[in-house]
Amino acid sequence: MSLATLRERLIGHLEPAVSWTPDRVPARSDFDLNPGADRPERTLQPAAVLIPVIAGQDGATVLMTRRSDSLASHTGQIAFPGGRLDPGETAVEAALREAFEEVALDPALVEVLGVGDAYETGTGFLVTPVVGWLTATPATTPSLDEVAEVFEVPWDYLMDPANHRRDSYDREGLPRRWYWAITHEERYIWGVTAGIVRALRTRLYGEDAGPDVVAEDAA
Repeated sequence: MSLATLRERLIGHLEPAVSWTPDRVPARSDFDLNPGADRPERTLQPAAVLIPVIAGQDGATVLMTRRSDSLASHTGQIAFPGGRLDPGETAVEAALREAFEEVALDPALVEVLGVGDAYETGTGFLVTPVVGWLTATPATTPSLDEVAEVFEVPWDYLMDPANHRRDSYDREGLPRRWYWAITHEERYIWGVTAGIVRALRTRLYGEDAGPDVVAEDAA
């Protein structure tokens, strides 16, 4: 798929950013692979992530981060730039602000193409994925108190369902918890980030899941 065709597909299959509202209903969640799990009644906290798609000379890539080892939670996990919305912010405003704060990504370089499916996390956030288009790899500087590393993953690799698998971990006295995972080189992309990738792939290309690999034991 050419870069121009990919850009047009994203625009055609995503929701326009202007249609976003803070009361969106989650279309995907951490509970999708765990239908027997108790889903608590709660008010979800609005959050947003930026999925920066980079139109590179060798094809599209996606900018991702590895979270700092000094954080109190989600230490070292692979993530998209993002975080909770400030009062009065839209999802686009929050995603661009967080990307600037975390990796110094200049918002002026990002063409927002639309938003993906709202995603409910097990920790009580309603995350809106904001998809942005960049014409070249941007200069970035990670904020070391939040981000340990900034890197790119090929778009085609992330969108290939053969690279998606269901991993799990056991919890004492509780049912096994399943989640999506993607391994690229030495990096393990899992949980919410992999779930959002999976949801975006389905939105763009349909429900054909391809070969599922189930790992019985995973870290």
